[in-house]
Amino acid sequence: MNFEMPNFLPAIPEMYLLGMACIVLLVDLFLTDRTRIVTYYLSQATLIGAVILTLGQFGQPTQLTFSDTYILDPMANLLKLFALGATFFVFLYSKDYLRERNMFRGEFFTLGLFGVLGMMILISAHNMLTVYMGLELLSLCMYAMVALQRDNVVASEAAMKYFVLGAMASAMLLYGMSMIYGVTGSLDLAEISRAIGSVNDGNIVLVFGLVFIIVGVAFKLGAVPFHMWVPDVYHGAPTAVTLYISTAPKLAAFAMAMRLLVDGLGGLHAQWQDILILLAILSLAAGNIIAIAQANIKRMLAYSAIAHISFILFGILAGTSNGYSSAMFYAITYVIMGMGGFGIVLLMSRAGFEADKLDDYKGLNERSPWFAFMMLIFMFSMAGMPPFLGFWAKLSVIQALVDVELVWLATVAVVFSVIGAFYYLRIIKLMYFDKPEESAAIESSMDMRVALSTNGLAVLVLGLSPGALMALCVAAIG
Repeated sequence: MNFEMPNFLPAIPEMYLLGMACIVLLVDLFLTDRTRIVTYYLSQATLIGAVILTLGQFGQPTQLTFSDTYILDPMANLLKLFALGATFFVFLYSKDYLRERNMFRGEFFTLGLFGVLGMMILISAHNMLTVYMGLELLSLCMYAMVALQRDNVVASEAAMKYFVLGAMASAMLLYGMSMIYGVTGSLDLAEISRAIGSVNDGNIVLVFGLVFIIVGVAFKLGAVPFHMWVPDVYHGAPTAVTLYISTAPKLAAFAMAMRLLVDGLGGLHAQWQDILILLAILSLAAGNIIAIAQANIKRMLAYSAIAHISFILFGILAGTSNGYSSAMFYAITYVIMGMGGFGIVLLMSRAGFEADKLDDYKGLNERSPWFAFMMLIFMFSMAGMPPFLGFWAKLSVIQALVDVELVWLATVAVVFSVIGAFYYLRIIKLMYFDKPEESAAIESSMDMRVALSTNGLAVLVLGLSPGALMALCVAAIG
């Protein structure tokens, strides 16, 4: 039997990240609480190095390696780059928050790094087993991160709910994969795509396998009715962990949907399109309507995330290159906006105070006009107001729906977006028109202020000139 050495070059960023995460884990063992900042700087250096290695792979042709279980293509490069960048900002935003709560420990950073490794594996998966391996590595890291505050009953309960529901979703996904394997005789996504062409669309095992896979994908995206974990985990987890969960993993979940449904099960588009339409409408309606009733900003942003996921599903179900690139553009846009929104929550928090209630934002303009303006940018962008980035993301998805003659679905998206604008505008009203309940100045480190300002201005500048990011997404989908 001849053994052929795989080409390791396409996976250099992942191998570097794995090696550095192990080094960070070992170094952290020898650090005291006073020198723990070394773990933070090492983690950030790891992410910067991985970004540089990923940038070095831009422009290369699509490559398959590790017995065709791993693919390096333009979509993988772009999503990895934004996942690494988002995690860098998450660590930066979280530093002061973790210190004030005696959570500034190596576990947060090492779990975060291993989680990013899971995202990168998932993004480059070309085999159902690779999809599952990347998903489980990411999920296990997030379960542990939610439970970092072991003495916090709410956080422990959220972690247990997340773990149990996540295990059920993973089991359903694996069961669906086994059914697809039974029908097609392969776990390779390209082989599955070819095999489906010769199988009867009405094959009951194939249809059941598709349904189970969609259940697993919908859970990871947080789509209704598989959204039960989202508000509880967002609310119960420490805000730094909520920030992590709400950003980069969304890109990995989008990649998983693209790999499984488009690359592997594209021949069943007519079947999974109908299911995704139902999931997207339910997510849009439930997310926007329930968010209006929330008094906790973390729960409000959780239901907001559920509503935003529907637009990603709209882009995918369109079934065209324009739809896929629009969905990718929306996923990246949501990560940038969500990162800023939760960043402001972290900025407002201090020792013994979480700033997680809407009333905590009353009169923010009087306390800090600049960061009230930053929050205004994030909220207007999430609501889809021009000229901010979120407007172009929504518009591109709606255009993709119109192009495939799903005008009624585009109309539903517009109507519920108008309804959803209410709870974003409510925060702006509290910041600018209500009197503050306290007058204490907002204290934070300079790097936090600079990063948040950069984040907010990026949403504004990219909104004024969205063409470059759109072009990257179009090129990535090819």
